[in-house]
Amino acid sequence: MHEVASRRQLGFVFSFTGFYLAASAIAAWIRGNGEFVFYIVVMLVIIAALAWVHRRAGLSAGLLAGLSLWGLLHMAGGLVPIPETWHQGLDQGVLYNLWFIPGRLKYDQLVHAYGFALTTWLCWQCLLAATRPLGDGSSTLRPSLGLMTLCAAAGMGFGALNEVIEFFATLTLPNTNVGGYENTGWDLVANLVGSVAAAVLIAWSEHRGKATT
Repeated sequence: MHEVASRRQLGFVFSFTGFYLAASAIAAWIRGNGEFVFYIVVMLVIIAALAWVHRRAGLSAGLLAGLSLWGLLHMAGGLVPIPETWHQGLDQGVLYNLWFIPGRLKYDQLVHAYGFALTTWLCWQCLLAATRPLGDGSSTLRPSLGLMTLCAAAGMGFGALNEVIEFFATLTLPNTNVGGYENTGWDLVANLVGSVAAAVLIAWSEHRGKATT
């Protein structure tokens, strides 16, 4: 079982997140970036949903900090400019289009993999919370193949929801950095890689913990 985040840890994560969201909102407004104003609103909705989940499930500090970092990576991805030579001159000159391996791997895909790995971990923590026996803070669940498959599938499902949100952004905003069908496909592949990796790490961590006790 994980330790629930303390009030002090929550305060740090909330302050850190609020600071970079405020800075991102100012930067997006100055640049007239309507797409990121839209995403900041989506972020606020997600934060409110996570606060609701945390009150009921008791999420760990590590997970909350990781989710906050994911938000920062997302904001930086759409607002931090990069030289033209870093994005091959084919896309907008922002960090999301930074190619680490030209034509193969870019910043956007790594952020997707990281984020939906965290989402898979979030699903596991919620599942544990939902099965805690009354009067006992522990859960009898163990990360079996079936349960890890379920959590990874849930993480991928939230990843697909993200693509739906981006699709609506292309319908409502004049200029976006969402990309085309191939980009969406690679985003989904990155979501799959992150979700499966998280499921494997959760199972490995649990078995390692049992082996050392």
